[in-house]
Amino acid sequence: MTFMFPQGGDVPRNLVCSGTSDFGDLDEAFAQSDIVFERTYTSQATQTAPMETFRAFATTDAFGRISVTTSTQVPFHVRRMVAQSLDIPQSQVQVIKPRIGGGFGSKQTGCCEIFVAFVTQQTGRPSYCCYTREETITAGNSRHQMQMTVKLGAMNDGTITAIDLHTLSNAGAYGEHATTTIGLSGHKSLPIYNHVKASRFSWDAVYTNTNRGGAYRGYGATQGQFAVESAVNELADMLHMDPADLRLKNIVREGEIMPQYYNEKLNACALDRCLLRAMDMIGWRDKPLAVDLGDRVRALGCALTMQGSGISNVDIAGIDMRLEEDGFITIGTGATDNGMGVDTILAQIAAEELGVESSLIVVRGVDTDVSPFDAGSYASSGTYVTGLAAKNAATELREKICVKAAQMWDVDAADVVFDGQYVRLSDERAAREQNRYLTLRDFANLCVKNIAGGDALTSHASACLPVSPPPFMAGIAEVEVDKATGKVTVVDYAAAVDCGTVINEALARVQAEGGIAQASATRSTRSSSTMNAAVCAPATL
Repeated sequence: MTFMFPQGGDVPRNLVCSGTSDFGDLDEAFAQSDIVFERTYTSQATQTAPMETFRAFATTDAFGRISVTTSTQVPFHVRRMVAQSLDIPQSQVQVIKPRIGGGFGSKQTGCCEIFVAFVTQQTGRPSYCCYTREETITAGNSRHQMQMTVKLGAMNDGTITAIDLHTLSNAGAYGEHATTTIGLSGHKSLPIYNHVKASRFSWDAVYTNTNRGGAYRGYGATQGQFAVESAVNELADMLHMDPADLRLKNIVREGEIMPQYYNEKLNACALDRCLLRAMDMIGWRDKPLAVDLGDRVRALGCALTMQGSGISNVDIAGIDMRLEEDGFITIGTGATDNGMGVDTILAQIAAEELGVESSLIVVRGVDTDVSPFDAGSYASSGTYVTGLAAKNAATELREKICVKAAQMWDVDAADVVFDGQYVRLSDERAAREQNRYLTLRDFANLCVKNIAGGDALTSHASACLPVSPPPFMAGIAEVEVDKATGKVTVVDYAAAVDCGTVINEALARVQAEGGIAQASATRSTRSSSTMNAAVCAPATL
């Protein structure tokens, strides 16, 4: 077996990938620290369990091309995988993504599409595959199980000086997603404590004879943050310091360069305000950190997390937009809406840029034969990457509307405006006097007639961004732990999210709530208890 690019893999040793990311002189930073300790934490291989199981069907058209309709987050990747598996050109494969029911990352991996395509290729007949719940769990993929060793150095006043994180990831039998997922366990946890003198993130992902690991909300960041945040909480205990105050003293701030986040500059950050808001929501200052209730202990705990917005310089999104007859607008996208509301967001962005009602926007489902290329719906890229493409396509369509009207009226394009309802001369009085005042519907109908060129107006735009701005979250849990059994019961949970500019408040809220509800059960080598997720409504900053 050979790798397509160097990633530190060694197949005879069952090593998928390995590597190191260093910043500063780690040995010196530890030597200068008042406190140095090391802990190992282990996370579980959690299942995504969307309500809709994996399913796909395949047919052939009159020309023998294979058409696969599937529940997927990555239709263009599925087209490539089917073509490679059947040893046919991609031009002979069509992938259609209808409305689908949930994914949470699991449908970022192709599972059953190749099987139905193969059966249809061999028989010439339609074929269908629908996994049972058991098959979805055993033949799908889980979150990567990881073992993370954290060595942390700090001063007696609570200043964190050095962090050394090593992640060992169970990639499963095939190593899918192994290289990218393990990287985020460090690159999305260490930047939170950006003021350290030195840090190191090292990693090894290994093949095992177990279920394959894949994408699940957080994509590796979840595991790494569990480990680092647990170590920070243990540091607070050692120093007899409030864990929230310890974080406020050390966390990253706006304007900083983050060496462990690809040297990106943090242009916006409200993490400190998120933590303060969550503290206020749960009454942090009014309660003891821990209180003995006899048979159980009630206690407070907090943690921070960060994500990204797409994969910088990798994720690509295209948008096609067309002004249809009768004045409505269609959007062609390769992005998959698997429950997070990307279709709604794209319609809202386009509607605002054009100045029209969102009811006039129709977002078409994905069909790789006609949809523009999109790398896929993952890594929180929908609003940031695909949304920018939609904005740019809408801007171009607005400009074309003005140019077309100027040609019809034999005036300069600068003299024409489109306000979302009317296409007219910028001088409204002159527009009415000269009968150069059209509703969008009348203008669109004229566009498809011979007198105006006989073609619907279209636009296209794509986006691939050089940076991935990270959103942040602070979460605080109030729990009760049974002394005899170790059972943990969540009493209250508060969270505040810095997700940048909110396009749709309702969708942003349910995304945050869903992420909290799906927080994976994790187990630390330092604790005999299992943490369970709780649902809360995030605060609006």
